[in-house]
Amino acid sequence: MRSMNIKWTITILVVLVILLCFYYSQHLYRQFKSEALEGLERTRILENEILKETDIAHLPEPVQKYLRYVGVVGKEKVKSFKVIIDGSMKTDGKRDWAKVDVRQYSFIDKITRLFFIKMNMSGIPVIGLHSYTDAKATMLIKLAGLIPVVDGKGEEMNQGETVTVFNDMCLLAPATLIDERIEWKPIDSLTAKAVFNNEGIKVSATLYFNEEGQLISFVSDDRFYSPTGKTYEKVRWSTPVSNYKNINGYNLPTYGEGVWNFPEEDFTYAKFNIKEIQYNPTTFQ
Repeated sequence: MRSMNIKWTITILVVLVILLCFYYSQHLYRQFKSEALEGLERTRILENEILKETDIAHLPEPVQKYLRYVGVVGKEKVKSFKVIIDGSMKTDGKRDWAKVDVRQYSFIDKITRLFFIKMNMSGIPVIGLHSYTDAKATMLIKLAGLIPVVDGKGEEMNQGETVTVFNDMCLLAPATLIDERIEWKPIDSLTAKAVFNNEGIKVSATLYFNEEGQLISFVSDDRFYSPTGKTYEKVRWSTPVSNYKNINGYNLPTYGEGVWNFPEEDFTYAKFNIKEIQYNPTTFQ
């Protein structure tokens, strides 16, 4: 009888440990959902306004042409957006590609970017949350959602993620390019430069367009390469995009790459397929 009781006790303890591990493995997702719900609640009550030709009149000509091509004029201004992405990533050129699934919520009024990622590396599930709010960024990645392998934060991360926020605005939510925090500098009929200022953090980027009006690449010298979140190296960063398709009435790129342009060679670390973009969502899904 005593032996039976011990076995039952051990079994119960094992089950409890498994349940606790599962609960804690979902911590990053719970944080992502909580912050997304907060943003949705905040932006849900904001007035819906229509974007007009007069809103884009001050922009450089290639940017105006891009916005007309995308089809933002006559539609609601973007207060927030949700993106679903799949694709593959790797941390350095020697590693194999790992499949990834990404869900992202971004909010424009109080700039917020919540980038939740799931991947599988060598058979081990990896969970990550890249969060940016109040001009501060964190990047936390955990094996099985439990063991931290990347924990990045600090001034370099804040600046680099400000670049990423602006990149998202350009590629994923072009209607936001009328934002007063952007200072535009015309270059020529296919190129424009911009300085984005969010709460005192200024970053710049050059945007390249084709004759059709499509944005084909975004290039910035203001990001930092940081594979572990412990060291930072300032490296040119570019995001070439292609395969424009109609998504919910907008002409948007559905394929993009993340590239570190090292002096010795380019390193492509991300290949993303954009599966869904929803503007001004009101519920968490």
